[in-house]
Amino acid sequence: MSSLDPDQHLQLGCRDKTTVSSDSSDTHEPAKPPLHGLKLASHAVLEKAQQRGRLKCSKCGGSRMFFCYTCCSLLGVSLQEIPSIKLPVKIDIIKHPNETDGKSTAIHAKILAQSDVTIYTYPCIPEYEKDKVVLVFPGPGAVSVQDMMQCLRDRSDSRSHDPYEPCIKRLKSEEVQGATHAAESAGTPDEAEGSESRVYPLQRVVFIDSTWNQTNKICTDERLQDLLQVELRARKTCFWRHQKGKPDTYLSTIEAIYYFLKDFHEHCVAREYKGEYDNLLFFYSYLHSVVNKAKISAGKC
Repeated sequence: MSSLDPDQHLQLGCRDKTTVSSDSSDTHEPAKPPLHGLKLASHAVLEKAQQRGRLKCSKCGGSRMFFCYTCCSLLGVSLQEIPSIKLPVKIDIIKHPNETDGKSTAIHAKILAQSDVTIYTYPCIPEYEKDKVVLVFPGPGAVSVQDMMQCLRDRSDSRSHDPYEPCIKRLKSEEVQGATHAAESAGTPDEAEGSESRVYPLQRVVFIDSTWNQTNKICTDERLQDLLQVELRARKTCFWRHQKGKPDTYLSTIEAIYYFLKDFHEHCVAREYKGEYDNLLFFYSYLHSVVNKAKISAGKC
């Protein structure tokens, strides 16, 4: 464990409010070993990098392992040696300014899906179109991933029929940013067209990267108030440092993104999930195994 950056020991501890389940505990998925059955790229490159030890970031001068979480750059490994993931929708992560970079798993998503993930530090929030963007965050009005697309279509239809709003023309499939990447990789043109219609009009998904106590300021920001809220249900974190008094449904940011995309693929793209986004947990799963091995060696498990 001494060769790992102390800050990175805590990266999986970034718990956000995005996935608090409203379901009772008996509705959770059957218990499985943490990160069971994932289709991951080989961790050999990370094992070698860990053996070499921490490196100094050429940009900020920080001592890091695998990547610099301040500069979003790799250290000791190259882009060619790690998986690169194309996402079916764009992901925006709104990070609380007081959230320590080294404790956040948002950087995992940015490094592994660079072209589809953007991280903003609050109060910097883009202007969003409420019928094309959703916020993954629990609340009384939050809907499931299964119901999300119909709710967005209802919003879009309502807006297009409003005489005081400009007519919103249906976007052509090639104009929908990132909405059909997953569908384009396989299937006939007819199948691809069917998938495109199923994911329209969603263009972007917003996640909050913050501890529980810091979320209120961001989620109540007026720029996010009109967005449809989506709540992930029946998911348990596999983070090994459970905080007293906190339920196990508080997912890290990277877990929340992964589970959303998995559900999105199954319920919105309507295709069997075959591990398309498992590599989003490439760094997460490796750090999880390193910490668990250390605990076993120390007789704490």
